Amino acid sequence: MKILAISPTYNEKKNISELINRISQLPLEVDLLIVDDNSPDGTADIVKDIMIQNKNTHILEREKKLGLGTAYCEGFQWALDRGYDLIVQIDADLSHNPDDILRMVEMSKSSDLVIGSRYIGGVNVINWPMRRLLLSYFANLYAKFLIRFPIKDSTGGFKCFHRKVLESIDLKTINSQGYSFQIEMNFLAWVKGFKIQEIPIVFTDRTVGESKMNRGIVIEAIWMVPKLLVRKIFKIY
Repeated sequence: MKILAISPTYNEKKNISELINRISQLPLEVDLLIVDDNSPDGTADIVKDIMIQNKNTHILEREKKLGLGTAYCEGFQWALDRGYDLIVQIDADLSHNPDDILRMVEMSKSSDLVIGSRYIGGVNVINWPMRRLLLSYFANLYAKFLIRFPIKDSTGGFKCFHRKVLESIDLKTINSQGYSFQIEMNFLAWVKGFKIQEIPIVFTDRTVGESKMNRGIVIEAIWMVPKLLVRKIFKIY
């Protein structure tokens, strides 16, 4: 079984080497694709230097900052074109523990989409400001209430897809970013009847670098949920 982890980057030079090292040390062969949006801090150069010695690391360079959603979609298509069976989303800032990929892969034996959930058995986040925590928590409640999502953490970005899930989605039509992207991909997997399971994870906020969260991402997510409700009602998916 071929497994690929995808990590979009923009100015992650302080984190990227450790991410690659952590994934390379897993007791399971997991390839890593970095999708870099022309980071001015030289993230791509660091990755390419590592690639000389690390055959499991790859890079997809884009001309400018085009956003999280399109980065993942281009990465998904790259994975499908090369025959990967499981495709993992993981943040480059180490807020997701790469060791949890092992549990995701194991759970994928009985699931089509595995989501690393911060909200199973309480709230499992470290170093998050209260404002960010409340924003994330209530965004999940909002989506769950309006769409009737059976998912506790619909905005999280640590996931493992079976290729058949991604093959069922027209990736070229996905233009959402941030929270909206995560919600939309979960929604499409759910309405198409794929089996979704969540596993508990601990989310640790980045200790170096700057967060990419902004007001536009929040506003987009607020509008995305009612749009998905309309698509659910009229079966536009």
